[in-house]
Amino acid sequence: MTAVQGTDVDIRTEDGTADAYLAHPGDGQARPAVLFYMDAFGLRPQLRSMADRLAAAGYTVLVPNVFYRHGRAPVVELPEFIDAAARPGLFARLGPLIGELTPEVSMRDAGAFLRWLAECPVAADGPVAVTGYCMGARLALFTAGTYPARVAAAAGFHGGRLATETPDSPHLVAGHVTAELYFGHADQDPSLPPEQIARLEDALTAAGVRHRCEVYTGAPHGYTQADTAEYHEEAAERHWAALLDLLKRTF
Repeated sequence: MTAVQGTDVDIRTEDGTADAYLAHPGDGQARPAVLFYMDAFGLRPQLRSMADRLAAAGYTVLVPNVFYRHGRAPVVELPEFIDAAARPGLFARLGPLIGELTPEVSMRDAGAFLRWLAECPVAADGPVAVTGYCMGARLALFTAGTYPARVAAAAGFHGGRLATETPDSPHLVAGHVTAELYFGHADQDPSLPPEQIARLEDALTAAGVRHRCEVYTGAPHGYTQADTAEYHEEAAERHWAALLDLLKRTF
């Protein structure tokens, strides 16, 4: 583990300016880059802490605010601890923002984030890894399928709606993916029922994608997020082990 430097940065996109958090080892040397996609609650201290932990393991980590079209983070005011009582009111405000992130819009942004990392002096040359949480798992899979030459590995944790029957479902990009993939599903997650888990697995297998999909027993949706009532320490630590193992194999 090494000392970490964290900085707020701005990224020009085709639609404006996205604020983001950049974390990297404090020695300033170029390290393999990880594009970190936020969960629905957005860029906040919890995600900065997670990015710092990844950076301390030797990576340069970029966490963009994908809701930037609605303002700088936090776009929605959050309580210090997000419990069950707070969730309905928050999602009433967050739902429309999530709905606006169509594959076309989000992948236009992904191109900007990847270009920014390619020019970042503390990001090593070459492909990057991607990790995503909650809705960010969808974005991670879409990014791997949309920019295969730029993504060497992608991971998604407690992702929802990864393999629906809609024509814009993330699993449909499987045939374009060249990266190695890892998914840590929550078994107590209504947003990813067993039939979707099976559909995702089947699509990745049929496409010949190197992948591993695991179901974390007893884990609720949001199990990695320590500032919420959904946090599950055992599952969260399992996620860290799996993610770091994937990154070690990749870089």
